[in-house]
This record gives sequence, structure tokens and C-alpha cells, in this order.
Amino acid sequence: MAPRLALPGRGGTLVRWRALAALAADDVCLAKVVEAHYDAQAILADIEDGDTAPGCLYAVWAAEPPDAQTVFVTDAGRDGTGRLDGTKAWCSGADLVDRALVTAVADGRRVLVEVGLAQPGVSPSDDDWHAVGMARVRSGRVRFDGARARQVGPAGAYLERPGFWHGGAGIAACWYGAAAAIGEHLRTHPRIPTDAHAAAHLGAIDIGLSAAAALMRETAAAIDAEPGAPHVHAVLRLRSLLERLATEVIDRVGRALGPGPLCEDAARARRCADLTTFVRQCHAERDWAALGTAAGSRASGWPL
Repeated sequence: MAPRLALPGRGGTLVRWRALAALAADDVCLAKVVEAHYDAQAILADIEDGDTAPGCLYAVWAAEPPDAQTVFVTDAGRDGTGRLDGTKAWCSGADLVDRALVTAVADGRRVLVEVGLAQPGVSPSDDDWHAVGMARVRSGRVRFDGARARQVGPAGAYLERPGFWHGGAGIAACWYGAAAAIGEHLRTHPRIPTDAHAAAHLGAIDIGLSAAAALMRETAAAIDAEPGAPHVHAVLRLRSLLERLATEVIDRVGRALGPGPLCEDAARARRCADLTTFVRQCHAERDWAALGTAAGSRASGWPL
């Protein structure tokens, strides 16, 4: 089982992000699974001062496309337990984890429930999963038919807590670690001293990663200094920067070194494919629009 990490907003947020970045630098798919487990630990701590069950690996499944909805009905006379029905989409690691925190609807409101996956009434399916990037973390659908579950905290608690946004920044730490690992291949390549074009691409990567690292340190410090605030725009800014940077690093390393690393080195090819898919977890221009709207309504622009 993965070791524990500092919870976000408790003084060790940057330490947490460094650990996630190191995981992603080594294996993007592993980081995807383990980050969700760490997120589950933070969610349970935030909402009910609880923790994950000993010896269990957790996932967090919160995607809610229109064609995949789940409903939770509480048992009469019982404290928070009930049945879960419906289909959940984008269930990363359904074949790997023991338990999941799942968003559902109960009496017209969104709730979070904890459900064990090794029980009747839980049917994973990855028939529609054809990914090349993140292929080792299958993220298909799970059908629930009367699965036993328990509600975690009151309705709305999952999205309304500040930690929802703090957890979203942890994903950006994974993107940073993977992008830095891809850039490292160029940094240590023997072509750099003699190829000005390759060196220029490395210089651009250095600028981007250095700026991103500074923003990560600043954002982590802000979250630890004011953990009761969601820091929505700071997190959106960080995620957006890392999504763009990851794409740029992959492109620049390819332009500097050609197709060789993508065709002759399985680990590097897999890392690029995995990260390309992983960063699509961002909300792209929707997040940029939110940042632009917020920037336009501020009293001042970007003072030092």
C-alpha cells in the first residue's frame, strides 16, 4: 500500500506535490492511480475527519456525463447507508482498486458515497476503452445494481469544501513531474553542446518549468497560509499553465530530437502518450474563460 502523504492545507502541501511529481516522473499511470487514493484520504479527512479503510486502495469517481448517472437511496432507519444504482463513467482503475468514493444523486441533491467494489451489484466494463495513452489505467464504466454504500458527509459537502480545489492542484503536480521527466531526456542529451536548435528548445523548456515550479511553490504556500479558502483561480491558473507546458515540452523535445525517442524507447514513448492523455483532464478554454472573467473584474491587473 502507498505510504501516507501530508494532507493539503496542513502545512505540507508542497511536500505532497513534490511526492506526486516524483511518482509521475517515474510512471504516469501509477501516479494517476495513487493520486486518486491520496485524494480520497484528503476528502474523507475534510468531510468527516475520517480515513481510508486499512489495506484498501481507493479511487474517486466524480464524472457525471448525461448518459451515466447514479442514484443513492438511504435505507429507512439507518445512519447513512443505502443502495447505489446506475452507471458511472470514467472509472479509472476499476480493475485495480478496492473501494471508491462516487458522486451520486439523492433526493435531488448531489452526494458522495463510499462503496466497496468486491460485492454483488458492481459490474465494471471497459469494452469502450481504446486508449493508447494511459492504456494501463483502464477508465471504463461501472454499473451499480443495488450495491451497498454509505453516504460521506452531508449533501453538497464534496464540492463545497475548499479542499476540492486544493486536490485539483495535485493533478497539476503530476503533470509537472511527467513534463520534467520528458524535458530531462533533452537536458542530458549529448546533442545539446553542439546543436544550437536543440539547446534553444531546452532553453524554452527551462523557462517554462522554472516558471511553473515557482507558481507551484507560491500556490502551495497560499493554500497552507489560508486553508479555509478554495483558491479557485490560483488552482485554475496552475492547472492551465501546466497543461500548456506539458504540451509544449512534448512538442519541443520531439522537434529537438526527432522521432527516435518516440519510436525506439518504449518508456519515453509511453510517458509522452500517457501525459498527452492525462492533461486532457483539464477543462481547457472553459478554465481560461473563468480566469479571464476574474481578471477583468479585479481592481488591478498584475502588480509585483
